[in-house]
Amino acid sequence: MSLINLVVAAALSAAAAAPPKLAPVDETAYRSLIASARGKVVLVDFWATWCEPCRDEMPKLVALEARYRARGLKLVTISCDEPEQEDGAADFIRHTAAPQPAYVKRPKNDEQFIDSIDPEWSGALPALFLYDRQGRLVKSFIGETDMAALEAALKPLL
Repeated sequence: MSLINLVVAAALSAAAAAPPKLAPVDETAYRSLIASARGKVVLVDFWATWCEPCRDEMPKLVALEARYRARGLKLVTISCDEPEQEDGAADFIRHTAAPQPAYVKRPKNDEQFIDSIDPEWSGALPALFLYDRQGRLVKSFIGETDMAALEAALKPLL
């Protein structure tokens, strides 16, 4: 193998091992994200690496999305980590095999962003928001979520 081939192979290997970059989401991008998923049932998960219940929930949400993907479920993950924690959040997403692209919350105004999603939401984590196929918010789950309750809310939408 030539030196060039070795360098290219090493670069490709390093790129494959690197955590995915998280795309920033502000108020406008969030609305576009939901609108672009019309026709699918969307479950948005706001989480953070420092939130133990969030980390515990992620593999369950990934499994739920895999089980219902063929019926139209789309899982969107949005990290609420600070910029200095973003690499760790991206690594966690890769480790849990969460669907890509993954996002990080970067609003212009945090309170307005939170209120625009659900006025009843204080910003507490974990937080799940379930949207129907028309992009309407159907149900919010704030705090640790019972997966059976989530699945019960999800099934009629599929």
